[in-house]
Amino acid sequence: MPEAISPGMPLTIGDLAERTGLAVSAIRFYETKGLVTPARNSGGQRRYLRSDIRRLSFVLIAQQLGFAIEDIRAALATLPAGRTPTQKDWERISRNFRSLLDERIARMTRLRDYLDGCIGCGCLSLKKCALVNPADGLKRYGAGPRSVLGDKLAR
Repeated sequence: MPEAISPGMPLTIGDLAERTGLAVSAIRFYETKGLVTPARNSGGQRRYLRSDIRRLSFVLIAQQLGFAIEDIRAALATLPAGRTPTQKDWERISRNFRSLLDERIARMTRLRDYLDGCIGCGCLSLKKCALVNPADGLKRYGAGPRSVLGDKLAR
């Protein structure tokens, strides 16, 4: 059984890897991307805050949801540097990130609902296209699957 780590004690990279399930190399990668910033001890070894467990857990979840490292870094950049983020800090990220999540949920819902019908791509190969996208009217919004992306023809 792993040894308990006291709340005020900094974590080694191995401790952080064990707690997050990430490989040490992945933690170093996230460090190069600016997602975590460890302190260094007198011997030059990385030392992490316990709150870095949460940061990296947020990174993992956001990546699994398809968010780019740049988007994740932008969200994490709003957290305070050098101190453990408070609940209010995380609530602020949540409010800002929520709109991005809501957009993705809406897009995924449209994909689920439209995938077996007209997605507004302009192929007009399904009978349903004549109803959803008559004469390829969605083309005016640009290329691609306009219905799934959220564009609608005025009826």
